Amino acid sequence: MKFLILNGPNLNLVGIREPEIYGQESLEHIISWVTKQVDTLKYDLQWFQSNSEGEIINKLHWAFESKFNGIIINAGAYTHYSYAIRDAISAINIPTVEVHLSDINSREDVRKK
Repeated sequence: MKFLILNGPNLNLVGIREPEIYGQESLEHIISWVTKQVDTLKYDLQWFQSNSEGEIINKLHWAFESKFNGIIINAGAYTHYSYAIRDAISAINIPTVEVHLSDINSREDVRKK
């Protein structure tokens, strides 16, 4: 089974940017940890991080064309206002799970929408 794990804007700075909110582990450390956890399952995990909305959409389309089985996405701030990413996810019809590094319900009001 093939899964795309997609990380959006500023997630390349995890571990540096606001560690009191996002933690002290780098994205590279998180990738390594997750890869080790699922290693015995023999899943094909493809990781991608971009600060560009268009690149994220292109990667979602690529996942569809490449017949991925699922997507895990942390769209960062795009979660709150990117209709284009939302539309791309709807268009490709691949099971998709949205995740966050912080509790969005305990953050600023704009992040709760």
